[in-house]
Amino acid sequence: MLQISTWLRVTIALILLAGILIALPNALPANVLARMPHWLPANTVALGLDLQGGSYLLEEVELDQVQKERLESLTGDIRAGLRKARIGYTDLQSQGDTVSVRILDRPRFSDASDILKNLNPVTGGSLLGVGQRAYDLTERGNDTITMKMTEGYLAEMRQQVVNQSIEVVRRRIDQLGTREPTIERQGEDRILVQVPGLSDPQRLIEMLGKTAKMTFQLVDETANVEQAKKGIIPIGDELLYEDNPQKGGPPIPMVIEKRIMVGGDRLTDATGTFSQQNGGAVVDFKFDSVGAREFGDVTRTHVGQYFAIVLDNKVIEAPVIKEAILGGSGQIEGNFTIQSASDLAALLRAGALPAPLKVIEQRTVGAELGADSIRAGKYSAIGGLLLVALFMILRYGLFGLFADLALTLNVVLLFAALTLFGATLTLPGIAGIVLTMGMAVDANVLIYERIKEEQRNGRSMLASIDTGFRRAMATIIDANMTHLIASLILFQLGSGPVRGFAVTLGVGIITSFFTAVMVTRLMVVTWLETRRPKRLAI
Repeated sequence: MLQISTWLRVTIALILLAGILIALPNALPANVLARMPHWLPANTVALGLDLQGGSYLLEEVELDQVQKERLESLTGDIRAGLRKARIGYTDLQSQGDTVSVRILDRPRFSDASDILKNLNPVTGGSLLGVGQRAYDLTERGNDTITMKMTEGYLAEMRQQVVNQSIEVVRRRIDQLGTREPTIERQGEDRILVQVPGLSDPQRLIEMLGKTAKMTFQLVDETANVEQAKKGIIPIGDELLYEDNPQKGGPPIPMVIEKRIMVGGDRLTDATGTFSQQNGGAVVDFKFDSVGAREFGDVTRTHVGQYFAIVLDNKVIEAPVIKEAILGGSGQIEGNFTIQSASDLAALLRAGALPAPLKVIEQRTVGAELGADSIRAGKYSAIGGLLLVALFMILRYGLFGLFADLALTLNVVLLFAALTLFGATLTLPGIAGIVLTMGMAVDANVLIYERIKEEQRNGRSMLASIDTGFRRAMATIIDANMTHLIASLILFQLGSGPVRGFAVTLGVGIITSFFTAVMVTRLMVVTWLETRRPKRLAI
């Protein structure tokens, strides 16, 4: 046990050296870090919201809007299907979670029912593996057919919309260039967003508050705008407004065809840049192959017409199609600043939200408060380390000093692991580090007490040390495994601060096992080989 091979000594030394190099940037100021050679590690542990300040948002996904849109889409499909089959109908309407229609052509009632059945999609499988219909279809006695959303479909829709919203929110925040945001689901329909280091929370709210649903639609130049403003809008059209490019001017009303010629989901890239013609801020965009073909077909067949670019039911720009655009790319020349053009490009790259988000709670953590938290955490960590080190030296003398050196290296390896894995350090995480310091010397205490016991039983110095390390190993493994299991459960079931605590605690258990057993044993063996003591004072 006291014989350590050369390859194991080299391996331990390399692990410690790598840990020191990886953890070193966390202890260096930014100006020194900037002058370090590029081949050395330069990453640092990311600080959480409570340590460096930032923005905290709790947002609610407006699922009612999604339900309304899906019922409107179903209503449009029913109208188109019945008209195509030339079946007379009336009272086609949606209310709550139900769509109803009364069939006037009674002899063809069964045909109308078949059309509606074909519009009833199959949702996810049940426990028996058989798909269920999204709507409960009911035929009433007054020639009326109703389609009501099932509970299973509603639950699946909520789950899908919230998960998709979280993914879009994550992509949008990534576009801001922030580091290590926390985006979690809370309850059935809420999303918690924490963005450390973001100095402009209002920009975050604006980025997440826009649905960013972009469409390309034709302007109905035959419609009377004045009549449309009074509510007389041609069937298949809608009244939208474009911001007046002249500052302070009123919005310009436009009658837009509802038919979407090209959807924004066909965009593959968008970039905020400057126009080569007038130097103003613009947004360059690119379509995928299908979008490029659709865009080319529209611009080829509607030369001379106005083509509106609509974002969240608001016209950004409505240029005239001068010629066919076949390259699958274009340019938006709205009333942009370079910041707004970059933000719009980021929104388009991230994709549209499936539902609007409403801010329920907003908090801003100042950088000064974060600095106070770092200072308090630093003092508590240093204080804990000094107290543990003092106790070990007073209790075990030189062997206590070995344990203290191993404890210091344990903290270094812990920060190296957090840096390497890209973990986020929070105030509860610092608490986990302080707790790890107290637990890290447990293994040394077990080993040293076992050595003392063997000495009391009359064994020699070398035999006592060998037996102490060997027989304490099983107890050390059991104790560390139970702690590790507890930290894994906390990480799996907890969220936010609990997870931060569990991460540092779990990583600390692994590093402390290595340093308390392997590194301490190497120190003791090296001391025995170099000093060759006659007796053991522990």
